Amino acid sequence: MLRTSFHFDLPPGLIAQHPAPDRDGARLLVVDAGTGSWSHRTIRDLPKLVPAGSLCIPNDVRVRHARLFLRRRGGGAGEALLLRSLGAGIFEALVRPGARLKPGALAVVIDPLSAAELAGLEVLESLPEGLRAVRVHSDHGLDWDEIDRIGRLPLPPYIEHLAGDEDEARYQTVFAAREGEAVAAPTAGLHFTPELIAQLEARDCGWHPVRLHVGLGTFRPMTAERLEDHAMHEERFEIPEATAALLEPVLEDRSRPVLCIGTTSLRTLEGSWDGHHLARKGVTRLFITPGYRLRTADHLLTNFHLPESTLFVLVSALLGLDLAQAAYAEAVREGYRFFSYGDAMLILNARPTGQ
Repeated sequence: MLRTSFHFDLPPGLIAQHPAPDRDGARLLVVDAGTGSWSHRTIRDLPKLVPAGSLCIPNDVRVRHARLFLRRRGGGAGEALLLRSLGAGIFEALVRPGARLKPGALAVVIDPLSAAELAGLEVLESLPEGLRAVRVHSDHGLDWDEIDRIGRLPLPPYIEHLAGDEDEARYQTVFAAREGEAVAAPTAGLHFTPELIAQLEARDCGWHPVRLHVGLGTFRPMTAERLEDHAMHEERFEIPEATAALLEPVLEDRSRPVLCIGTTSLRTLEGSWDGHHLARKGVTRLFITPGYRLRTADHLLTNFHLPESTLFVLVSALLGLDLAQAAYAEAVREGYRFFSYGDAMLILNARPTGQ
């Protein structure tokens, strides 16, 4: 299929620049993949919409302060987005300008507001897919906890302000673990409050996290003309023993519905399930495209995604391209807010009975 088949017109004014006043105050477009019908609700209605007894699978990864502002040797500006630790203060990174930050280049990590020098950065080598291996150091190599103190939250490029106090509070789920090296939030999870989780649990909906370290595989734009030619960047996942032990028999006999909270949770389950067991850890490059048949989740909660993105392709795989385009057109007509800080869609019955 062609990438352009997944285009839709999105007025710029619908791109949310800030979160809703309340985490659970977003609007919710509920789409039934089985019947093709939809309705307009709110996130607060979710406990009444999710079948009682469902297993809710969120991604509890923490977003790191992985965006570093640089002053290159010679005085030019630059940036590094740290994707994952390679150990000893060395990170896989996306840098810009790439033409200036080649192996051997030196830079200083600075505070973007005060220009104070915070650490040094050295580009060590070029990696596949245009990435770099970089060392971030002061008197020694820095680990993620130290990077968190000198970096900024890496807000998506369509959010036009530098991360501030509001983002520190809201571009992180309330259930995020201390661990993780995500460079983007699992945005469907941003809508949840402790009270909303408690309401789900009161309906016997279990809360069983997995962890996908969100990186380029989730947010890198497609450039290939055909879906078949797009190469997903690998992302690491972990599934806690308690989650896997509970899920495995459910996935085999389909005794309870499974709701994935976010596309990252869905890709984690689909990428780790071999028909009998869930891998406790590993990497995935899974690209879910039309024609793919889900093996794990029955329902999906997700935000609204970019045109021609791998995530809108995933939504189209669950709904069918025609219904996905129609639902998104409805969201545009009704003024839903899009992307990370925007409203949400609940896809019901994405895995038909008997699949």
